[in-house]
Amino acid sequence: MAKAFGNPILDPRGRQERTLLKLAPRVSMEALRNGPVVFYDNTKLGFCNYMEVFRRIKSNFAAAGITNIIDFRETVRGKSTQDLKDYAAGKLAAVKPVAAVLALGDVGTSPATTIMTIAMEELGIPSVYVTSPPGSDLVRGVAFYRAGQLCLCPIDIYQGSSVEEIAQKVDAVMPVIFESLTLPPEKLAARAALDFALDKQAPAEDGTLHQAKALELSEAEAAEPAAGIEAVTDLFNDLHLGDGLPIVPPTTARLERMFSYCPFAPDTILAREIGPSGKDVTVRDVAMAAVMAGCKPPHMPILVTAFKAMADKRYNFLQSVTTSHPGGNMILVSGPLAKELGIHGQAGCLGPGFPANMTIGRAVNLVLVNTCRAVPAYSDLACISSQAEISFCFAEDPALTPWKTINAERFDDKTTTVYVLKAEPPHDIIDFLSMSAGDLIDGITDSCTTLGSNNSYMPGPLVVVVTRDHAWLFSREGWTKDAIRRHIHAYAFHPVPMVRGRGLVPVRPADFANRHPMPVTRSPQDIEIVVAGGRGGHSAVILPWALHSEAIVEPVLLPSGQVPSSIEDFKV
Repeated sequence: MAKAFGNPILDPRGRQERTLLKLAPRVSMEALRNGPVVFYDNTKLGFCNYMEVFRRIKSNFAAAGITNIIDFRETVRGKSTQDLKDYAAGKLAAVKPVAAVLALGDVGTSPATTIMTIAMEELGIPSVYVTSPPGSDLVRGVAFYRAGQLCLCPIDIYQGSSVEEIAQKVDAVMPVIFESLTLPPEKLAARAALDFALDKQAPAEDGTLHQAKALELSEAEAAEPAAGIEAVTDLFNDLHLGDGLPIVPPTTARLERMFSYCPFAPDTILAREIGPSGKDVTVRDVAMAAVMAGCKPPHMPILVTAFKAMADKRYNFLQSVTTSHPGGNMILVSGPLAKELGIHGQAGCLGPGFPANMTIGRAVNLVLVNTCRAVPAYSDLACISSQAEISFCFAEDPALTPWKTINAERFDDKTTTVYVLKAEPPHDIIDFLSMSAGDLIDGITDSCTTLGSNNSYMPGPLVVVVTRDHAWLFSREGWTKDAIRRHIHAYAFHPVPMVRGRGLVPVRPADFANRHPMPVTRSPQDIEIVVAGGRGGHSAVILPWALHSEAIVEPVLLPSGQVPSSIEDFKV
């Protein structure tokens, strides 16, 4: 005899607004000929042969008598949703165009340029957004959640496409571009319709997962410990909720228990309009992910602090959740609360076996999938991804280090901090033979970049995780953290010819234009030195995403702004 689930299961997606964008009235061919027509390049046309996209569209426009064109070129990277809307209104719309063509939605800039295209439509300017793989699917997802409809023009090109191939592809889609800007209202909806594989049915208003009501357990299943966990996990996987691992089913009782150490209002917004869904990330969303990940209620203050840090504009959270880069959101906790919570910083700290590390890191990334809807292979561009996008959390243990810890450097010994960095998984640095700090630092420095690492082209923050044996060797010879930082900054570099014309378009400080060789950090302060792990000769370096993305350090504070003396101070 089948048995139904006793308690309703909550929907971790939260509420999705699902507003339907009112598209701008389309214009006649004569209006296009009179112009002006804005062409916006988000800078992605500036590499390989991609500029041929705009050249060929303009050539086809000219053949149709459309020659009054105004070009704009500006990156969308590092900009918030409001920044993008302000740019659309203050720059693109300010020239009073009759229409706009935006490009290119290929990889990481895809969501931000989607937001700008939506803003142009809201300003009454008919627009078409040109996309290419792998960004085309992501753009469709962002537009689906945030607008419901939008005129998109995908073309199938890639970094190796020749000028001739791109011209041919553009010629083939010119009817789409013309129709997107000129179709009458009765035909426009069909052109702007979006077919997206996820969340065709919006989450229920009551916050429960309606699909779970159909779940039933046999008597044998109901008698098992954790009855129904397989069925719930299968359902969540089918709905692309979670990370593919078994989850703790989120129920009202479990969510309420998670708030027992969370004196922050559930509807408090921690990050605004993040990810394809465009949904604000709230404390409730984080608590829901914490339940699913298997966190304990006292972990909530760390998670809330982590999202406050990632919401810092310098972190570039909007782009980070869907980038093609394989990095995760590294959570490094320093200070007394780390030990009290059992966040591990000694042997094996970045691997399995330590529940606080695994569940806190997992909860962070579950928010990105469930709330932000950055779903791998659908609306997340990660080409290969990595384990860092499942869980990436550890602690700095003051008992190991001869130097000040991060919290003590930035604040004091009593303040616990959360350091966040969008970064690759650790890269091992093996050295069991060096007898001097001078020899040891060379191996560490050499590991701080490769031609395949983002920091070859975008200097930025990195973390060197030093084992206690290596730290003792440095300390014995009087090496301080700052001495290590200065050495790495001076000697971790590439000859300029090696980083020219490969990798990706560089993003560097203006004063790096004539540097040779090319450093991978902007200053010694970009380098964080952390002592962690067990005895032995395996240190590690954690290399950054670094695309307009900084490491952020945030103190763990009570709602009053005071420093807690214990995690018990958060108990409600």
